[in-house]
Amino acid sequence: MIFGICNLAIVPLRLEANDRSEMTSQVLFGEHFKVLEQNKKWSRIALAYDNYTGWIDNKQYRTISEAHYNHLSTAPDVLNADLIEYVTTPSNQLLPIPIGASLSFLDHSEINIENFTFEGLRTTGITGKQNLLRTAFMYLNAPYLWGGKTPFGIDCSGFTQMVYKLNGYKLLRDASQQAKQGEALSFIEESEPGDLAFFDNKDGEIIHVGIIMDDNYIIHGHGKVRIDRLDHLGIYNAEQRRHTHKLRVIKKII
Repeated sequence: MIFGICNLAIVPLRLEANDRSEMTSQVLFGEHFKVLEQNKKWSRIALAYDNYTGWIDNKQYRTISEAHYNHLSTAPDVLNADLIEYVTTPSNQLLPIPIGASLSFLDHSEINIENFTFEGLRTTGITGKQNLLRTAFMYLNAPYLWGGKTPFGIDCSGFTQMVYKLNGYKLLRDASQQAKQGEALSFIEESEPGDLAFFDNKDGEIIHVGIIMDDNYIIHGHGKVRIDRLDHLGIYNAEQRRHTHKLRVIKKII
């Protein structure tokens, strides 16, 4: 089996092996993965972090050994903690990387063959639950982008996953997957800031997720990362004067 690591800032992960195919997620700098199958131009990969699969352009990653893959999979996550930072090459070329990019490989010369250096703010380990909202506010007003995982474009579950990841907690990628994690709460009144609220469509499918705040507010990705009211019916958008999402379940993850 082939193993790889993303050595570019943000790479699209596509549903099919085609440049025009839907972007279902993104691979950020430093994320590593297994290559499940490969053709001349494309590779279908499974990300080590959440086992999310999709197709990536062969020109947009480099291979690593199985031993290096296993090492990165067991090493603590070290992430860029600023909205945007730079890694530098020995020739002083700058590569911008977004918040949440993985820096775990930089201290291992056999993996970091480009000799990238990083002098920005790092985060690692588990923080207190109260820090989740501070991280969430860093994404405020980020435009909605289906499959996005960065402040330059993010979807609802990418937002929740990255906020939790930056604080040392693991969520799966899609809202429907995240809804299967954690402990269900019976009432909004039982929830705490940082808990997740999930919303469904008329067919009962989970299609949206957001992070609960104090005083019946929620921060979520809808058009942009925004703050709205939350009640027993769902999300109430004061600008539109209507409920935009129907509440299905509240989950306590931590």
